Amino acid sequence: MTNIFFVRHAQPDKFWLDDRTRPLTEQGMKDRLPVTKALESCKIHIIYSSPYKRSYDTVLHYAEKYGMTINTDERLRERRQGTDSGKFLEKRWDDFNFCEENGESLMSVQNRIIEAVNEILERHPNKNIVIGTHGTALSTILNFYDKTFVCDGFKRIWHCMPYIIKLSFEHKYLKVKEELLKTDKVY
Repeated sequence: MTNIFFVRHAQPDKFWLDDRTRPLTEQGMKDRLPVTKALESCKIHIIYSSPYKRSYDTVLHYAEKYGMTINTDERLRERRQGTDSGKFLEKRWDDFNFCEENGESLMSVQNRIIEAVNEILERHPNKNIVIGTHGTALSTILNFYDKTFVCDGFKRIWHCMPYIIKLSFEHKYLKVKEELLKTDKVY
């Protein structure tokens, strides 16, 4: 069995304009400790992350504590938001191909992330893997494996920063899903 521990980032600085370099808040930095604690008994073999600072930094404390390297993969990044992105939340979930001007559809996000997840599963069979990720990105993964995970599921984890969910696979087939950490923080 291959286990992937998807770690949604801790609380970021919402006033930081650049999405790629957006840092964690002081509280977000503190909330990395529960992430490390939740993963301590999991015997992690390898760590991947979105290259975005908030995701990378959320798993960095664990990596440093155990002398591990974090592998980044551009495909694990968050959805590119377009013009007036906040107005179209339900519409995006009703139509996975919809995207606002200069934005990215949920289908596009899901396709690139599942491609990365499948490659990771192929490369590391029967290992325990951490993937540092984002709320929308993670939600498209959960939707891929469980079509009942839709907009309400996304809204349920919207303010969960950090959040860890373990997905257990046999080959590329999901067998078990288990929430390990759910921390509500206002963004």
